[in-house]
Amino acid sequence: MKIFIDIGHPAHVHYFKNFTKEFIRYGHQVFFSVRDKETSLDLIKELGFDYSERGKGGENIFTKIIKLPLINYKLLKYALKVGPDLFLSFASPYAAHVSTILKKPHISFDDTEHAVWAHKLYRPFTDVILSPSCYVGGLHKNQLLFESYMELCYLHPKYFTPDKSVLNDIGVDAEEKFVIVRFVSWNANHDVGQQGFTNIDKIKLIVELSKHCKVFISSEDMLPEELKKYNLKINPSRLHDVLSFATLYIGEGSTTATESSVLGIPAIFVNSLKLGYCMELEEKFGLMYNINETSKVLEKAIEILQTPYTREKYHDRRKKMLSEKINPTEFMIWFIENWPDSRQIHRYSKN
Repeated sequence: MKIFIDIGHPAHVHYFKNFTKEFIRYGHQVFFSVRDKETSLDLIKELGFDYSERGKGGENIFTKIIKLPLINYKLLKYALKVGPDLFLSFASPYAAHVSTILKKPHISFDDTEHAVWAHKLYRPFTDVILSPSCYVGGLHKNQLLFESYMELCYLHPKYFTPDKSVLNDIGVDAEEKFVIVRFVSWNANHDVGQQGFTNIDKIKLIVELSKHCKVFISSEDMLPEELKKYNLKINPSRLHDVLSFATLYIGEGSTTATESSVLGIPAIFVNSLKLGYCMELEEKFGLMYNINETSKVLEKAIEILQTPYTREKYHDRRKKMLSEKINPTEFMIWFIENWPDSRQIHRYSKN
């Protein structure tokens, strides 16, 4: 079987990397089209997978739509060359459109309820949409649920063991507290109408946090000059090692907040969006705090930093979460290897 996977964000590389390794080991072929966004190309090159670069794409919903025909053409050209049997993506309109042109099935994962524009562009051309069971709101007629989170595709204990040597790389002692802070660029299609920290907010937050522990910043946008010394300088492929040993994560991006949570690190998600998986991680497992007022973030952060036995408490909460969730990579492999029968088998097994 030949699988064509479209990558629009670095997180998507992680979603599909263990599936790809297993699928290749089983004798199948996997080909990637990759958007040049942040570390996506570096990650795919490091993994050694076959890929074609599809350019940077649009930076907002309007430029994304304008560039849609060009990117579709690039994907179609590469797909005709490799001849896939099935397209796989995380809510990619390009994979959806090209699969339809070639009359091949498109299987999409999607955990982002508010990505309305993306839904309009890809769902009508997609055979099945697979989403975490905590997905909120109305379901599409082709949408099926599974009991897990996308981040466990790569951070499940079967695939990920944190490497403590990363602490030497960032200059932190084994027992030393440190915080990872993440700022996003706010230009994803699902970020329309959203905003986070202003530059003044960022400076105030970092200066105050640094009075209590070491602080490292990961940012999609250029940092203010006052904060550049806090920039996290690490190979992107080792970010999850760093997160694993952090005392706390604070950030505007839901992906890294969820990564921290499933690793047993308390996460403060600074965003007004209501995401099913973030709400479940907060309300059911106590691993995340959804705070949409930037003025309240520092107060909660200091409370967590000053609480005794923070690591032990959140690691116990992680164990409970893992006991209730499946390995999504194993589910992905089963679903695709058994396609199209898997669609009906999974649908009826949930009824």
